[in-house]
Amino acid sequence: MYYLGLDIGSSSIKIALVASDSGKSVAVVQEPQTEMSMLAIKNGWAEQHPDDWYTHVCVGIKRILKENNVPSTAVIGIGISYQMHGLVLVDREGKPLRNSIIWCDSRAVGIGQNAFKEIGEEKCSEHLLNSPANFTASKLKWVKDNEPEIYEKAYKFMLPGDYIAFKLTGKINTTISGLSEGIFWDFKKNEIADFLLKFYGLDASLVPEIVDTFSEQCSVNTNGALESGLEIGTPILYRAGDQPNNALSLNVFHPGEVAATGGTSGVVYAITNSLSVKESARVNNFAHVNYQKQYDPRIGKLLCINGSGIQYRWLLNNLDVTSYDEMNQLASGIKVGSDGVVIIPFGNGAERMLNNQEVGTRIVNINLNNHGKEHLCRAALEGIAFSFVYGMQIMESDGIHVNVMRAGNDNLFRSEIFSNTVATLIGYDIEIYNTTGAIGAARAGILRDGDYKRFGRAIMENDYIKTFTPLPNKKEYESAYGQWKKELDLILNK
Repeated sequence: MYYLGLDIGSSSIKIALVASDSGKSVAVVQEPQTEMSMLAIKNGWAEQHPDDWYTHVCVGIKRILKENNVPSTAVIGIGISYQMHGLVLVDREGKPLRNSIIWCDSRAVGIGQNAFKEIGEEKCSEHLLNSPANFTASKLKWVKDNEPEIYEKAYKFMLPGDYIAFKLTGKINTTISGLSEGIFWDFKKNEIADFLLKFYGLDASLVPEIVDTFSEQCSVNTNGALESGLEIGTPILYRAGDQPNNALSLNVFHPGEVAATGGTSGVVYAITNSLSVKESARVNNFAHVNYQKQYDPRIGKLLCINGSGIQYRWLLNNLDVTSYDEMNQLASGIKVGSDGVVIIPFGNGAERMLNNQEVGTRIVNINLNNHGKEHLCRAALEGIAFSFVYGMQIMESDGIHVNVMRAGNDNLFRSEIFSNTVATLIGYDIEIYNTTGAIGAARAGILRDGDYKRFGRAIMENDYIKTFTPLPNKKEYESAYGQWKKELDLILNK
């Protein structure tokens, strides 16, 4: 028997099959084969039609079952991971009223900033644990203000994963974790954030029914079965946004545990049971997948670093090198500190952890007689690693206490220089696992009965690769990090 995992991204849809007894990944497929497009009518806008996601989901489900000779009757549960912060609006027949305004669309930034100012930073931090910012609630307010004819026809709003669940089952519902990522949840009162809805003039009836994250949320209906190839009655057992789901995929559930990713951008996602917030303008706070409003307020603190892997990719594209492996080999011949060369890697737009300053990429202290591309490769890896450490220090000042960091085996964490630098400076282990969001969403079916031990065992037995432990020469790394921070401070305080 098998669990099926769906990962609804903005670039592609990934579908995974996992054996229900062992938790072992059987197969992962991607649809479409090329990257999905986004519609950008204006600068800063980003939209996709939600039915395009569903079409690719159905194609992918049929494909993975056929390619692995798995009958639909062998699928006993579905888990869904999805791109966070998107807005889907449907009418009473469940038809989308417009394209989805997705996560990277920035049209509602001003709306959220004004709400943060008018409602007050203290109240937002105490009740929402965040600024309303450019999240789903602010996007819904934008529709109300700019497309009133669409808003008047709206029956419910949904997050991207909610819509896929609805298309498969005919049921509209969501989770507390999902509502918190849209900034619709009042953590102090443990209910929908009515004060924000009233401030925005939003109708509370638009909020979907709430179901538990790990539960039989709904089941595939006749139409969903016909379109997807699944059996009628197949239950959806789990649903979460991509970053909480990434943490789940890495067995990160408890205070002291941190999940990290090092792709185009970097993410640090740390678990706490404290509702205290000091850095709501720089760090996001969401209900984690195992949040229990009555007695266990597990919060995921999320810090995003825009200038991350994109910096290393830029070097790959602009140096006379052929691969990341070649770059890593070049960098390994240079000592800690890159012989004084420093790269500030923030060339991918404004950085929230730097209070939304756009400082760009800076390469400093180049000696034209002594330094070459090997120094740039080392300095880039160190600079990105230092930005992770800088972010972790912000999170620690916000009350995070860390025991272990777990990361996927993606491009940055495959580099020993990068991972050793981070581990040595933060002073705790980095465990590396070979997993994906789709596999994690599928494997979440194990948690329907709350069996966290079996879930963790499945990850360790099937996905574990290696552990980076702090190196003994910490002072060398601290000296290099100190020089990097000195250069960053000069930029920030000019």
